[in-house]
Amino acid sequence: MLSLMVTLSLSSIDMSLAARQLLDTPAAPPPALTLPTIPSLPKATLPPLPSVPTLPKSTLPPLPTLPTQPTLPKTTLPPLPSIPLPTLPKSTLPPLPSTQIPTLPNPVNTYPLIEYMIIA
Repeated sequence: MLSLMVTLSLSSIDMSLAARQLLDTPAAPPPALTLPTIPSLPKATLPPLPSVPTLPKSTLPPLPTLPTQPTLPKTTLPPLPSIPLPTLPKSTLPPLPSTQIPTLPNPVNTYPLIEYMIIA
């Protein structure tokens, strides 16, 4: 309880000092300086552009017509011979052996701590 009273009294002293310091400050800061106005620049006047001379219209002679190419006679091919296609002989594969593949034995773990660490 005593410590509560001490902290409250010390905090009230700090707050009263802070309030006094705020009262001692001036009410408003001085007005900021105004920026000078920038005078407007005069408009640059350019001389008028010279007029573009008109070019005479050029007329092209007509293109010559291409001569027509002669047509080639149609050729006919003789019919293909009707020879039967050769067939490959049927080959039979020998049956697969029915023996089972041997399995590898599992090694016996002699270090149970390592197995525990791997599982965990």
